[in-house]
Amino acid sequence: MNPEVIVIGGGLVGSAVAYGLARRGLSVVVLDEGDVAYRASRGNFGLVWVQSKGFGAPEYQRWTRLSSDRWPEFASQLESETGINCGHERPGGITICLTEDELAARRKLMEQLRVESGTTPFEYKILQHEALKELLPAIGPQVVGASYTPYDGHANPLYLLRALHAALAKHQGRYIPNARVSSIRPSAGNFAVTAGGQRFSAPKIVLASGLGNKELASHVSLNVPVDPVRGQIIVTERVQPVLAMPTLTIRQTVEGTIMIGESREEAGFDDATSPTIIKRLAERAVRTFPFLKDVRVVRTWAALRVMSPDGFPIYEQSRQYPGAFVCTCHSGVTLAAVHATHYARYVAEGALPVDLQRFSSARFDVQASA
Repeated sequence: MNPEVIVIGGGLVGSAVAYGLARRGLSVVVLDEGDVAYRASRGNFGLVWVQSKGFGAPEYQRWTRLSSDRWPEFASQLESETGINCGHERPGGITICLTEDELAARRKLMEQLRVESGTTPFEYKILQHEALKELLPAIGPQVVGASYTPYDGHANPLYLLRALHAALAKHQGRYIPNARVSSIRPSAGNFAVTAGGQRFSAPKIVLASGLGNKELASHVSLNVPVDPVRGQIIVTERVQPVLAMPTLTIRQTVEGTIMIGESREEAGFDDATSPTIIKRLAERAVRTFPFLKDVRVVRTWAALRVMSPDGFPIYEQSRQYPGAFVCTCHSGVTLAAVHATHYARYVAEGALPVDLQRFSSARFDVQASA
């Protein structure tokens, strides 16, 4: 039996969209390359973050804020359906500044977000050292201050991915691993896909394979100019609860470990860790929270982000082949809630709304001709 929608990519983005479609009653097949893929999901820092998203792009700020607002219900729904707790908490979030220049720059950016938010109130605070110490008593003397918003939180990306796969199965969705797509043949009202030696066909298809979308998009006359940006992360042993809320680069998980990140490196498809970068991350972390100098590191890793030229998502339906959609972003955890609810609904209904037109690939044509 052929499905109604084929989703290519079984990471956080593809799984969220597929789950949302299946929950709406559509028959869905997810074709996934498997763990040999450059899967950003397994290296994700786990923030559900608002305060650093959408500078110069109010539509992205609203989209991110919407997802953060939907996350509590989304996480509760997944847990009720699967019994898997995604570890989501929304206590607000902090961006630490170690110098007066960092704090001044942060204040300017936060005010920009507030102004660009328009009629949607955007609340933030700039906290000096003493006020911040009341929220995070463990900060060190070198911390000058921070920005704070109540919209931020965090979750466990691996638990989230597991929950999405389990929920997809519960709604009769099929997940097929080791199914690297070798061809997509579009025709009127149908997409024939060859993957892992098998053939599938459906009237709709969603490209959600991260970095793989760059090549697959050409099969359906879409443009997805994404490139890898490497990020490295340090994880410590478990310690007693000490961080009441996440910061942009340091957070305590619900299991008790401390995650320290994250770098942004142009390293091509090299996803190896670098002692130089790990050292830099550790040094800043200890300056921020001095207690970390006595906490043991248990592992480090690197992963590849999926980054468009301007850093914003790419959402689009092919004009030449209606029914072919692309869903590409580097914030798979933050945006999981709206991908499972809103984006899945748009695919089911067969059209993306005007609000998402800002994220079509046409913007890159404008940049190229400018």
